Amino acid sequence: MTTIEELNQSIIPIIVFDKKLEQFRDKVLFPEKLEKAKEILEKIDLPKKIHQSGKNQNYKGIQV
Repeated sequence: MTTIEELNQSIIPIIVFDKKLEQFRDKVLFPEKLEKAKEILEKIDLPKKIHQSGKNQNYKGIQV
């Protein structure tokens, strides 16, 4: 069995999901908020895709 000290030193977090949450899979719980989010995403300009070389002249933030 794993001790608390071992869990605290672990890099990978231990997450336990409640199986009751499975009933909500593939269900839209807030359809009005989903529609509003879709409308907002259609109106905004998303950032330009960074080229495979990792450099993009249009991108002025942190380069990967």
